[in-house]
Amino acid sequence: MSNALQALSTLERFLAADHLELLADLNPPASESEIHAFESRLKLRFPADFIACYRIHNGQRGRSKRLFQGKEWLSLQNIDLDWSTWEDLQKGGDFKDSPSRPDAQIREGWWRSGWVPFTSDGGGTHICLDLDPAATGTYGQVIKIFHDMPHRQYLAADFGSWLSLQVESITTGL
Repeated sequence: MSNALQALSTLERFLAADHLELLADLNPPASESEIHAFESRLKLRFPADFIACYRIHNGQRGRSKRLFQGKEWLSLQNIDLDWSTWEDLQKGGDFKDSPSRPDAQIREGWWRSGWVPFTSDGGGTHICLDLDPAATGTYGQVIKIFHDMPHRQYLAADFGSWLSLQVESITTGL
């Protein structure tokens, strides 16, 4: 079992014991056709551990507390909406005069099409899969982007590592 699936299983057990409202806020699995359509629409190949988690829970419904440090775990539909919004802003030239300050593993840019937001604070700050990393980065690394600040922050080498850290934080802090 991958790190991501182990972490998700630990999270489910923890939520089932004492946080049923959060457990109930997790969506049912994304279907294979939803996953395929999502990857086709974004024209990106997603890491296996990321897709494996969405085969168990398609993010949150968004009717309860935000699961990851004040950020909602986005469904594939909401990822697509947020990603499309960033893409539209980029294509419209909104970021042409917006230099960023990325950590070394992250390519320069206010927004890149290979950044896929999978959490949101509702105000423009996202945790993203980076499917277009710098030469010193790793495909599928996890980064944090801000809508109004230039820093692009490296968080973890992969989704499973990031999720494991989040679950550890949740299970010791909720």
